[in-house]
Amino acid sequence: MTDFFNRILQEFKIPLENPILIFSLILFIILLSPILLRRLNIPGIIGLIIAGVVIGPHGLNVLENDSAVALFSTIGLLYIMFIAGLELDLNEFKLNRYKSILFGFFTFIIPLGIGYPVCFYLLKYDFNASFLTASMFATHTLVAYPIVSKLGISKNQAVAITVGGTLLTDTAVLIILAVIMGNKQGSLNQEFWIRLGISLAVFSAIMFLIIPRIAKWFFRKLESEKHSHYIFVLSILFFASFLAHAAGVEPIIGAFVAGLALNKLIPHSSALMNRIEFIGNSLFIPFFLISVGMLVDVRVIINGPMAIIIALTLSVVAITGKWIAAWFTQLVFRYSKAQRQLIFGLSGAHAAATLAVILVGYKAEIIDEKILNGTIILILITCVVASFATEKAAKKIIIHSESDTDSLTKSDEVKSEHILVPIENVVNMEKALELAIFIKDKKSPNPVSVLSVVSNNDEAEINLLKARNKLEEFVKKVSASETKVNIITTIDHNAASGITRISREVMADVIILGWPRHSSFFDKLIGEKIDSILNNIDKTTFICHFVKPLILHKRVFIVIPPLAEYEFGFGLWFTKIAMLAQELSIPVSVYCNETTGKAIERVRKKEKLTAAFVVHPFTDWEDFLILARYIHPDDLFVLVSARKGATSHMSILDNLPSKLEKHFSSNSRFLIYPQQYANSINGDQYHDFSTEPLNKGIEAVQKFSKGIGSIFRKKDHD
Repeated sequence: MTDFFNRILQEFKIPLENPILIFSLILFIILLSPILLRRLNIPGIIGLIIAGVVIGPHGLNVLENDSAVALFSTIGLLYIMFIAGLELDLNEFKLNRYKSILFGFFTFIIPLGIGYPVCFYLLKYDFNASFLTASMFATHTLVAYPIVSKLGISKNQAVAITVGGTLLTDTAVLIILAVIMGNKQGSLNQEFWIRLGISLAVFSAIMFLIIPRIAKWFFRKLESEKHSHYIFVLSILFFASFLAHAAGVEPIIGAFVAGLALNKLIPHSSALMNRIEFIGNSLFIPFFLISVGMLVDVRVIINGPMAIIIALTLSVVAITGKWIAAWFTQLVFRYSKAQRQLIFGLSGAHAAATLAVILVGYKAEIIDEKILNGTIILILITCVVASFATEKAAKKIIIHSESDTDSLTKSDEVKSEHILVPIENVVNMEKALELAIFIKDKKSPNPVSVLSVVSNNDEAEINLLKARNKLEEFVKKVSASETKVNIITTIDHNAASGITRISREVMADVIILGWPRHSSFFDKLIGEKIDSILNNIDKTTFICHFVKPLILHKRVFIVIPPLAEYEFGFGLWFTKIAMLAQELSIPVSVYCNETTGKAIERVRKKEKLTAAFVVHPFTDWEDFLILARYIHPDDLFVLVSARKGATSHMSILDNLPSKLEKHFSSNSRFLIYPQQYANSINGDQYHDFSTEPLNKGIEAVQKFSKGIGSIFRKKDHD
């Protein structure tokens, strides 16, 4: 018994050496420190850094900063930069790229301009040490980015330009580091610049030309192997980091570039993105934050006044430089105070690139131990200040955006959106459900409802159980997206009748149907299933045919008929298409007349849609299939139609599925039927009254008049 207790005590001898015990301790810290400090209104990030200070080699010495901790720390740092690249709204970044460049200039030159005179004249360091330390002030690490991501404001313009500025400043500083090291070693010659330029060019070509093509091929070939997707993404992340290091810059630049290269292939609402964020935020990023705390040596403060002076001077210069840069950015772009504070919070933390610069400089004997220790204290102070500033600013922006939304919808009926996805063919189920998840309003508490209708016959109950089991098995696979999915199985005489009834029961706003199969003679005799659904449901309906996964499309090509803006569901379906384009980070080409184009612009401004739109004038609806010459194989073709009797209905739009299948067979295609009325009472209240004969008569007259007109035109021509 005594031997047993001795062995236990031996395992708990500090610093801990048992890898299982070390891992358990770090997991407990990751679990408990944010929970405990949240009661004191301290961000969880700060709790992890403080925990690292306490258990680190300069604290209680519970853990040593060994190779295992360093490995997980490196993975966490790369993960932060990778997620920042993935979540960057490329459409927003393209629109604001000049703003990112200007912010990058401010946040680089201002701290550098303040820091160099302070280090050279006040702290009395030489040129190399002063310039290297001053360049360290210009860097920043997105330590507070998980706060922004968690609170759901990563698409805000202030976030976009800050993340873009991070790439510019850190790249510039790390190139400066390479230059100073070359200057120190006396190898700063023409060969150095040629080698650096060629290596960066090769790295960029591999990341932006080769990697996306490999990723598209992989996702297409292994579409159903979801676990393989995550392993593939991790492989790209670390391979890119290695390539960046080989090219002469820090691995964090490679991680960020990997995120940019895969950005369009990993939509923000996808299950894969959820897995990436979940594992990173749960394990790797907390490891990095704890390791940052383990570097802090609080005893430096008691080593004499000079150490304290240097540490405080460096911290004040770093915070002041970043705040002034954020203030200049606010003045130039007329941002709000909350956005200025958000920019300062995101760009104010110093950790990754700062450590890289200072440690390399220290090992090369360019800077001394006082600067190194002062920088460690600076890292702790700036991470604390940046985390508080970011969380406070993010909450202000959320409150402000919610008040704007309230003012827009104050006069409207408050209603939660509900999307219904009837499934007949399990093969296309995944793509249809993925579309529903991408276009779902994230604020709606309602789940996406998946419906299967079973025929009412002797085996109805058995088939009902089989259908539910199939759906449940599939929903488990897509549940990683954290979107609630509700399974509905019902018995009815036919699918159309069941879909109609359930859509009314759940009060669905959007219905996503599969593409109709070739009709049999019996179907043509009694009426198509799709026509039956459209005639009995007055809701926005998407009829979809998927040739390839949604992420492999490069553009949304949408054609809108005249007067479509007068349909009640115009704003709803247009917003959904914009959300899809934003999720996929692809542009939208719109073909419509001038009046509809103006209506689109009004909806864009009202709903604050950030997707990139290009409107092309189009009026030749007698021969609208001519558009096939403008469409590319990777385009998602969307045609807006209308129910018979609707304001924008045209006879040319009848029998669309067969026409589109003939002329656009190689493209994924959507048919959209907008909601026609403000409510669904028209179909029930006026059931006995039908305009069908009248509509057919009008269409017959129109066709007859067109035929007569064409005869006379031929005679005139002759």
